[in-house]
Amino acid sequence: MSDARPDREPERRERYPFWVPITTRWSDNDAYGHVNNVVFYSYFDTAANRYLIEHGGLDLHAGPVIGLVVESSCRYRAPIAYPQPISAGVRVDRLGKSSVTYGIAIFVDGVDLAAADGTFTHVFVDRETRRPAPIPPLMRAALERISRPPS
Repeated sequence: MSDARPDREPERRERYPFWVPITTRWSDNDAYGHVNNVVFYSYFDTAANRYLIEHGGLDLHAGPVIGLVVESSCRYRAPIAYPQPISAGVRVDRLGKSSVTYGIAIFVDGVDLAAADGTFTHVFVDRETRRPAPIPPLMRAALERISRPPS
């Protein structure tokens, strides 16, 4: 279970075993001159799926299972803006039979405290029937490698 509480301190880099560099884009900024809140969810999605593709054998086009996002949350800690270089840290906070909840945080490169942090939950389903399906063994092993020890 995640220790996600709005009153806790921002996440730190050392709590994340996998990293995805992200290039901010001009279109990520909103009228207030910083990355719009909805864009952070795109960063979360990109980071989680990149891990699954690179390490868990996720085949987006022909694999037997797909991951559907069923829940997400984000706490915004500090503004970021194009063209700042950023990275997403990824870990697994909870691993079930057919679901996984990731802890994901966005960091400005060179800064130890997260600009945003939150959770992102995939439920894996059969590609054809869209019914929950067990996480395939290769993917489960990859997710276990970045799982946070229970607190």
